[in-house]
Amino acid sequence: MIVRSSIFIMALLMLAACGGDRTSRERQEALDGWEHRVRWSVYDSLVDFIHPEWLEENPISELDLERLHQFRITEYRVRAILAHPDGEGLDRRTRIRMVNIHTQRERIIDHTEVWRYDEDLKRWLLHSGLPDPRRY
Repeated sequence: MIVRSSIFIMALLMLAACGGDRTSRERQEALDGWEHRVRWSVYDSLVDFIHPEWLEENPISELDLERLHQFRITEYRVRAILAHPDGEGLDRRTRIRMVNIHTQRERIIDHTEVWRYDEDLKRWLLHSGLPDPRRY
C-alpha cells in the first residue's frame, strides 16, 4: 500500500513538473511557430506574429515581403536568448543563412527578435521586424 501511494505521489509530481507554466508553453509555441515559418520560408504568415502597435509604427510593405520571397532559408540558428528583467519579454539573437533563388548567392544575416507578452491579447508577440536580406 505504501509503495502504491508513493508511486501515485511521484506520478503526480512528474505530471506537475511536465505541465510547466502556461505562459512558458505559450512563449515556446510562439517562438517555435516563428522559427518554423522562417525555416520553411513561409514569409507571408510572419506578419501575424508581429504586435499590431509595432506594425502601425513600422508598416511592412509588399516590397519587403517580395524581397524576402527571393530567398530560401538554409539555416536558422538561435545564438543567444536574453530574458528581460521584468520577465515579460526576451530578446533572441539569431543567425540566418539564406540563398537568393535567382543568383544562388548566400547571405548571412544576424537578426534580433524582441518578444513580449501582451496582457490584453494574451499572446507572445514580436516587437521587431522581419529579417532583412539587405543587412549582411
